[in-house]
Amino acid sequence: MIFKGTATALITPFTSDGVDFESLDRILDDQLAGGVDAVVVLGTTGEPATMSAEEKKAVIEFSVKKLKGRLPVIVGTGANSTKAAVEMSVLAEKMGADALLLVTPYYNKATQRGLIEHFRAVADAVHTPIICYNVPGRTGVNMLPATFAELAEHENIAAIKEASGNMEQIEEAIRLSEGKAVVYSGDDGITIPVMAMGGMGVISVASNAAPRFTAEMTSAFLAGDLKKAAKMQLDMLPFVRALFSEVNPIPVKKAMQLRGLCNGLLRLPLTEMTAENAAKLEKLLPSFI
Repeated sequence: MIFKGTATALITPFTSDGVDFESLDRILDDQLAGGVDAVVVLGTTGEPATMSAEEKKAVIEFSVKKLKGRLPVIVGTGANSTKAAVEMSVLAEKMGADALLLVTPYYNKATQRGLIEHFRAVADAVHTPIICYNVPGRTGVNMLPATFAELAEHENIAAIKEASGNMEQIEEAIRLSEGKAVVYSGDDGITIPVMAMGGMGVISVASNAAPRFTAEMTSAFLAGDLKKAAKMQLDMLPFVRALFSEVNPIPVKKAMQLRGLCNGLLRLPLTEMTAENAAKLEKLLPSFI
């Protein structure tokens, strides 16, 4: 298993003309201190769609070098093109990634058979474990539980990040893949419900700004303290709503700026958080850090 508990889908801090590695170093130290179980670089929250190939390579290299042997580094290598996804996955593997996170191809809107062939092509090209990433609200295609269960037969396909928001579908994915692969919540608002049904943790946006709180919540569940975990999940809901009051990662980058961990710069077409929403987030943030 790649991890149990909390993996942070990290932001990528930027300068006006590149990646802010000084801030990234601070952020990785904060994640280590917060006790998270893994980190994801170049996932949706990391804004890879607006990064150059060289910037992506540099982020992978920096993160792997800093965290090797201390924390698993999962690298987002998904692409709309199967060929591009294979190439990026092979590169990340060579650079030392502990696992690969691949979003379903977007815009092309593959059929379920197309999804199976896409992920198998990547899995055949690498030896590193793969986490499929289902987020139909962004991609326009929904990986069905039966599709994931079929993919889970491949030795290199280890998990799915399920961000459909559909609990019945997530439960079915857990049921059909049991003993073959694991399911991670892709939604901070339902982490504990997913774990209660057999999920192994969360790939979290919230744990950028609140690593200690999020890791403590999932650790409580894994230690058998469901009452504590459930209370923390409920307490967290207003914060989660604030973090998704605008398109991710706009709010979480603001939260990281408020914590002094980065300057909060975004790349177009993402724009700065509205003052009204930022004020709500700023009011909630201290309770979770």
